[in-house]
Amino acid sequence: MKSRAIQALRQKLAAGKSVYGLWVTLESASITEMGVALGLDWIVIDAEHGHLDWHDILEHVRAAVRSDTVVLVRITELNGGLIKRVLDIGADGVVVPWIETTEQLERAVAYCHYPPKGLRGFGAERATGWGKAVAEHVAEADDHVLVVPIIESVQGGQNIQALVAVPGVELFFFGPADFSSTAGYPGQWEGPGVAEQILAAKDVIRAAGKHCGLLASNNANLLERQAQGFRMLGLGIDGGLLMRTLQESLESVGLNSTISAAFTVVNS
Repeated sequence: MKSRAIQALRQKLAAGKSVYGLWVTLESASITEMGVALGLDWIVIDAEHGHLDWHDILEHVRAAVRSDTVVLVRITELNGGLIKRVLDIGADGVVVPWIETTEQLERAVAYCHYPPKGLRGFGAERATGWGKAVAEHVAEADDHVLVVPIIESVQGGQNIQALVAVPGVELFFFGPADFSSTAGYPGQWEGPGVAEQILAAKDVIRAAGKHCGLLASNNANLLERQAQGFRMLGLGIDGGLLMRTLQESLESVGLNSTISAAFTVVNS
């Protein structure tokens, strides 16, 4: 855990500044290393979707060691065992998907804190210096660990007033695509009425003195989201950014192609 990086992130947010990051889904730790070199405020390693295994996750965490880039890991589900492993390998916090109720969020917070405040078990792993810095880690871990729930359903949005009252949570993230799906618009980033629901939930979060964010769909949307009051701003997903750049390069030489779900090229 990098307490200095977490404190720097909090200071920026407290000053009303935006914090910028990258969503990582690809195996190469060089991606995280590039983000760190460019001075990104945060990285989220996505272990919910895709194919990253624990070795991949560890290498991404290591790529940010001794930096001021906060590294979070998005787990597959609310699970104490997963949260324990993520924190034991040295992540600065966890991103927990599909949070809809206060009971779920309270459990997530408990799994991230040591007794007597929580339910986190002790391990002689990387976070504790392989057992040689247990006291030091425990002294700072409870105060600095970041628990970031993703609000990605209509029910989660409807319960936001109660969710922001849960102690130990200062950042929220939105998942517009899944939110749209639960609203009856699968496959759409923000179906009819979804944008308004997310903005309303954002206002509740900010009124409670907390912060929230989401992934921008492009550079113009990044500026739009910043103006709307979202402060934890994702520049994009690594694979998506690569695909966007490749397509733009192909279009510059007159080759307009897209990819289908069957991995066949569609030329236009």
